[in-house]
Amino acid sequence: MLLRDHPLMSRHGVPNWPPVWTWVNGPEVDGPENRFPRGELGILKWVGLSAMQPPDRCYLYIDHEQSSYLGCLLFDDPAFCRHVAKLLESYCNRPVAEIGSIDLSHTL
Repeated sequence: MLLRDHPLMSRHGVPNWPPVWTWVNGPEVDGPENRFPRGELGILKWVGLSAMQPPDRCYLYIDHEQSSYLGCLLFDDPAFCRHVAKLLESYCNRPVAEIGSIDLSHTL
């Protein structure tokens, strides 16, 4: 089962992959298509687990077309959230589209 299709990659039944991306840095951009691009795009640069309890969110920072974006994955299962955050840390500097194809069959 691929990360993008895994049933635990969700919050209240709503899939969390790919995250909604929000522009945070780079050349000034105009329009929602540039401030909030959609899909599996960019290169993962940083992963952070929420410090709030329970840790049910994971933050992703990506670079895409000379700009940086932040996304948030919200989970129902804090243990699975921690597992995904730890896994994604090893995928920094790799394409987000590749990350969506990680095999998580072992977690079912």
